[in-house]
Amino acid sequence: MLRLPQSMTRSLSRGVSSSFRVASIALVAAFVALFSLGAQADSEPLTCTPTGVNFGPVIVDHTETQLVVLKNTGQRPVTVSAMKLSGSEFGVAHVAMPLRLAAGGSVTLTVRFTPTAKGWAGGEIVFTSTSSATDRLFRLGLAGAGVASEVVKASPASVTFGHVAVGSSSTLPLVLTNDRPFRVELLALSTSGQGNAFAITGPRLPLVLKAGQSAKFVVKFAPRTTGLVGESVLVEGPGIEIPIEGTGAQTSAGQLQIAPDPLNFGKVPVGTPDTQLIALSATGASVTVTSASSSNSQFVLEGATFPFTIAAGHNLSLQVAFTPKSSGTISATLTFVSNASNSPTQESMSGIGTTPPPLYVSLSWNPSTSAVAGYNVYRGPGASGPWGKLNAALDANTAYQDNTVVSGNTYYYAATAVDSSGKESALSTPVEAVVP
Repeated sequence: MLRLPQSMTRSLSRGVSSSFRVASIALVAAFVALFSLGAQADSEPLTCTPTGVNFGPVIVDHTETQLVVLKNTGQRPVTVSAMKLSGSEFGVAHVAMPLRLAAGGSVTLTVRFTPTAKGWAGGEIVFTSTSSATDRLFRLGLAGAGVASEVVKASPASVTFGHVAVGSSSTLPLVLTNDRPFRVELLALSTSGQGNAFAITGPRLPLVLKAGQSAKFVVKFAPRTTGLVGESVLVEGPGIEIPIEGTGAQTSAGQLQIAPDPLNFGKVPVGTPDTQLIALSATGASVTVTSASSSNSQFVLEGATFPFTIAAGHNLSLQVAFTPKSSGTISATLTFVSNASNSPTQESMSGIGTTPPPLYVSLSWNPSTSAVAGYNVYRGPGASGPWGKLNAALDANTAYQDNTVVSGNTYYYAATAVDSSGKESALSTPVEAVVP
């Protein structure tokens, strides 16, 4: 019989909490100061959404990206002749220059932040544009902070919706977990963009998370126009930024269907993998699947290479493996991100981890007709031995249970009687035991 591990408790100091909050407030103040430098004159036709890029705390040597939309809000075409980046820890995806933006035209830029050391970092992107006979400069402020570890862990670290049809909506969960030994207060959550394509709902704030405690929120994406949209969720208090993005798609996009739904593995022995097939099908139009993720590592999608496309009216079979790590009912969600109108498409999965009963061989024999001090029990691989004694001391009983057997083996047993002087009889007739 296996004994479950006992719960462990520990006493931790709460005195760290207040000092960290002061640091967070100072950091946010530095961000605000930087963004105020990037304010533009009203007559500048170029605008950026968001108006400044705040990455918040990012773990050292990790990379976080955010999307920025550069738009010409003027009545005439604008030519961006150059783009200069300052701040060695920031980067921007290559955009061919010169870049011509028609009146009302826009381009989406991917900005990244990879801190190499702890502490605040700032930078900017300077765009040189020509909307008349004179070159003009437009500045976009960048900010972030390198940290050894984040105060609050976001799962997922970035929220990606894939393609969602214009006029419809899709939701994804966002879980914030306090991994620190002290309490953390979530003051407010807000999105950084101005297009109102994303919204977040959840528990009422402010909210205090104790050590190890989590709070679950829901991010909603309701695109109003086609194309890629990127914003971020600002968690005030710990001061973290969580990138979110999605693509508005035409309503003629296909749908991704998964069967069977739900997927039930039934009873599976702990530590033993079991596999089942699921079928993905596209209806209405072809569907391109770009990624898939499982909410529980005990359920794994095997053999899939992304991206892949399923033609309308066709299906594709994929294999899912379930390897329970403990006994009991285990569940998970398999999420596929695609250009389907119902992306992300989710599959519910469940299974029951079972622990097999312990194996043993129970033996008994008739008592000796002579006076005896006790009995010895022997085991061997065959009817003629060789024999090994199982009991460490004489056993006065006429029964014995061997708990050291292994499944799939065959054993032979025999017993002897020992009198008070230590004289031992010959072996009894061996008996065979087959362990299933």
